Amino acid sequence: MNVRKLLENVAAGNVSVEQAVLELKKEPFEDLGFAKPDYHRAIRQGIAEVIYGEGKTQKQIKEIVEKFMENGQKNVLITRMKKEAAKFVSEKLTDRGIPFQYEPLSRIGIAGEIPEADGLGEIAVVTGGTSDMPVAEEAALTAEALGNQVVRIYDVGVAGLHRLLSHAQTLMEAKVVIAIAGMEGALASVVGGLVECPVIAVPTSVGYGAAFEGLSALLSMLNSCASGVSVVNIDNGFGAGYMASLINHIS
Repeated sequence: MNVRKLLENVAAGNVSVEQAVLELKKEPFEDLGFAKPDYHRAIRQGIAEVIYGEGKTQKQIKEIVEKFMENGQKNVLITRMKKEAAKFVSEKLTDRGIPFQYEPLSRIGIAGEIPEADGLGEIAVVTGGTSDMPVAEEAALTAEALGNQVVRIYDVGVAGLHRLLSHAQTLMEAKVVIAIAGMEGALASVVGGLVECPVIAVPTSVGYGAAFEGLSALLSMLNSCASGVSVVNIDNGFGAGYMASLINHIS
């Protein structure tokens, strides 16, 4: 529900105070039995609730999406979504005239339209290698779904530093950089030493045995000597994209 619109209708006399009170009583969430969609999330945090798809059935995802959209949400972001669930939700929403897109590499689903970019500048998403792209695309699509312009710079790890330096101007012009790498996770420190904007480091579970499924990269990034580098959890592209969007919308 759009609270501002409701209050404007009350002020204009189109909606009675009693009707408005009834609508507000339905807030801020609804108990579906298996989930409690938070309809006030956007009012409190500026960004509506995002659905974590892993562990949910396709019918549960569909119903949550429909409830959000019935309550005024323009688009709904679903992370870690399986192909089967995406196919099911797409068919159901398309029947109702609601656009839906799914990107299998990142496992991101988006119901509704992606908004026009209204952030202050560009968010640069940078990876050490091609194997980091699933996490990178999760970050990039999350940022785009939240109204940001994203530039992708992939496979520019420290094993060939000249590849990264060829994009130095783009990196220096970005408002936020998301640095994504597995193995030893050195990319974040190198990027942090090149730019004046915040750098969000994302360790990935890419790497051989001693990488410990991303733990090695996580510890390297946490121990970065470059100022201005913060770190999210292993493979958490969504968290990085979300945080980058918050930073890019601070005026």
